[in-house]
Amino acid sequence: MFQLQHPQIRPVTTAHLAQTMTLLNQTVDELYEQIQKELANPALELVEEHRCPTCHRLMPGGGMCPVCSRPSSQAGDEPVVFVSPREDFYPSSAGSAENIPDEPLSPAVEDLPTYVLRQIVSDLEVNDRKIAAYLLTHLDEDGFLTVPLNDVARYFHILPSQVEQIKKIIQRADPLGVGSYTPQEALLVQLDVLSETRYVPALSGAIVREGMDLLSRHQYPELARMLKTTTAQIQEAVKFISENLNPFPGRAHWGDVRQPSSGGGQTYYYPDIIISYLNDIPDNPLVVEIIMPLRGTLRINQLFRQATRQASEDAKEGMKSELDRAALFVKCLQQRNHTMQRMMHNVVVLQRDYVMHGDRYIKPLTRAQISVELDVHESTISRAVSNKTVQLPNKRIIPLASFFDRSLNVRTALRELIEVERNPLSDSQLVVMLSKQGYDVARRTVAKYRAMEGILPAHLRRVSLPG
Repeated sequence: MFQLQHPQIRPVTTAHLAQTMTLLNQTVDELYEQIQKELANPALELVEEHRCPTCHRLMPGGGMCPVCSRPSSQAGDEPVVFVSPREDFYPSSAGSAENIPDEPLSPAVEDLPTYVLRQIVSDLEVNDRKIAAYLLTHLDEDGFLTVPLNDVARYFHILPSQVEQIKKIIQRADPLGVGSYTPQEALLVQLDVLSETRYVPALSGAIVREGMDLLSRHQYPELARMLKTTTAQIQEAVKFISENLNPFPGRAHWGDVRQPSSGGGQTYYYPDIIISYLNDIPDNPLVVEIIMPLRGTLRINQLFRQATRQASEDAKEGMKSELDRAALFVKCLQQRNHTMQRMMHNVVVLQRDYVMHGDRYIKPLTRAQISVELDVHESTISRAVSNKTVQLPNKRIIPLASFFDRSLNVRTALRELIEVERNPLSDSQLVVMLSKQGYDVARRTVAKYRAMEGILPAHLRRVSLPG
């Protein structure tokens, strides 16, 4: 089994706990901004030495810590989990001790239409692929469609409803909501998808549908009056919307960190976590890199500490406050990394088959289950999962929340049944067939999952089957 050595770090003050929770909730981009802000404090410095963020041993070559990732004689299926410092987020091969290159990697460029089409092509009928490609070539820089569906239908001599069905498949690809016509439509798609795997405040949909104008002006009391609810409930929904949704899908993060997209106005996608195989060999153990957006070590500036001791009484109080703030930030950052490591180790151990083989192999898993195993509050796990993304060994980037999605394996089994049907199967028949595979779901759930996969009802599928 791979040894996981963790520092014994325990929050001892309210300030420590509050800042740790804030850092835990942040994505790698947000964490980078936070670190840069904290470095404005003269009591904190970034030194150009590579130390393991877990055990603090010096690592002259960078890469994985030779101690924290050392396999024992019973390695088994245990993953190697480590904090991976990255300068400018340049990717390095997992398990490599090579330095990060002076220039960014320059693999093949993949634009947004190509990236989306690659995700959905296997879910489309052959004749529908050219329609999807046509729609995707009519996206603006925000990821919105610029061509009316009726025009597309006339161009291809098909029904508008058929174009609409393809559009819905596109909208559920990454980035969620791409292929919508408006920010409002994109937000509603994102809410619909997120509600399948996590708690979504009940008022979120109503605010997006009816109160976008008030929302944009932060007029929460007016929103509460319009929706006949309390300001507190409005604020809960607004917080969820601001933290989890993006009204401009094309500007959201998307793509493969090892094959970043480039071009006008596109945002490079840097996942918070990268899962790969040790030395990129599939027979080797899984490697889990928790990205740390810096290259070096944060520590207290010893010259500043010495100057504080020698300062006048008037200046000493302010300088001591800066020292305390710097020390608190370093401790909280270590606690954040410690929690992320422990959580990802448990998640990857439990969902190893899903990581390696795909959606059908996902196991039932809840945030509460992980919180019990780690002996932390469930809200701590929720913060650690929130807004984070993971790059899988196949280079697919998914929300970290997908590891807790109970519907994935059922939806995959459902899709596979329909792909091989000789005659269109009704939802009731699909319920029976899924039950034989061990999936006990209601007919309405089958209908919901079928719609999520962009699959027509049986009576409409009949016309597309070969005679």
